[in-house]
Amino acid sequence: MRGRTPRLSSLRRVVPEGRSARQALAARAGRPAESRGGRPRRRGAQPKVVALGGGMGLSASLAALRRITGDLTAVVTVADDGGSSGRLRDELGVLPPGDLRKALAALCGDDDWGQTWARVIQHRFTSQGDLHDHAVGNLLIVALWEQLGGHVQALDLVGKLLGAHGRVLPMSAVPLELQALVKGHDPERPEDVDTVRGQATVALTPGEVQSVHLVPHDPPAVPEAVDAVLDADWVVLGPGSWFSSVIPHLLVPELLHALTETRARRVLPLNLAPQPGETEGFSPQRHLEVLGRHAPKLALDVVLADEAAVPDREVLTEAAKRFGAAVELAPVARRDGTPRHDPELLAAAYDRIFRMHGRIGPWR
Repeated sequence: MRGRTPRLSSLRRVVPEGRSARQALAARAGRPAESRGGRPRRRGAQPKVVALGGGMGLSASLAALRRITGDLTAVVTVADDGGSSGRLRDELGVLPPGDLRKALAALCGDDDWGQTWARVIQHRFTSQGDLHDHAVGNLLIVALWEQLGGHVQALDLVGKLLGAHGRVLPMSAVPLELQALVKGHDPERPEDVDTVRGQATVALTPGEVQSVHLVPHDPPAVPEAVDAVLDADWVVLGPGSWFSSVIPHLLVPELLHALTETRARRVLPLNLAPQPGETEGFSPQRHLEVLGRHAPKLALDVVLADEAAVPDREVLTEAAKRFGAAVELAPVARRDGTPRHDPELLAAAYDRIFRMHGRIGPWR
């Protein structure tokens, strides 16, 4: 692997040091259409795609998207407080690196180099000591944060080392705590609404999640994440844990503003099944309803769902219309019967959507 490690001087910062996401938005406000997302491109150009989410849902989306575009950015939630990420966050006061690591692994290529590094950064130690269950990639990312002093610069360097087919950015530069209002969290008080704290707890909470919010409230967005959304041709939100990985992006004001102001088209891939705990018993349209409650001004262009996971297409179509979106049904599930997306099938669905609903014709 000699010769593949990049030099630090080769890294390029997209946004000048100290520039805020609000300044990034203002700088773009007066740009002509041809310099922003949705701008005309030459025939054969690849789409600029930004995918937002966290955990395995975002990983599935990235593994599909890297197959159809070479211009891909992941914007990742940073509210995880469990496992290795939670321990590093508590001990060192850093962003939780776990979801960022998973996104980088998903962007690794299918060649020997990419697959070897994907396995390495996902590897977890097994011991009787303090290293038990720590992921190698988490330690690598945190070490580079401490060495370089910048979240984005360090993640860019890890991506170069891995040969990642895309860029990974945190949605905020401060660690966030997810809190949820949950009805019936205590089975002995089924009508009461309690506050549940922590992403790991919210993801598995009994009861019905009513809403979620972040602490600190109104956290700052990473400027490069705002830039990516504003410059995109397509923005993909989800799939993933609805309240703990998807909706948190809509709770960062500058990022939500970018999502509503971008000229990019927006696609929402739905989950294949409700998640035990936070979305137990949810129908496909219920996912859209709670999304709309958290971001009433958000518009979508396409809602993507697996036909086998949609019992009533007409009801889903009506729910999608409230966002201004069309519904596209496609086989995107693995054929082994598990509620997981197949990267090849999901890539084919994205490619079809980009071609059918894009402004500029075929990408290649």
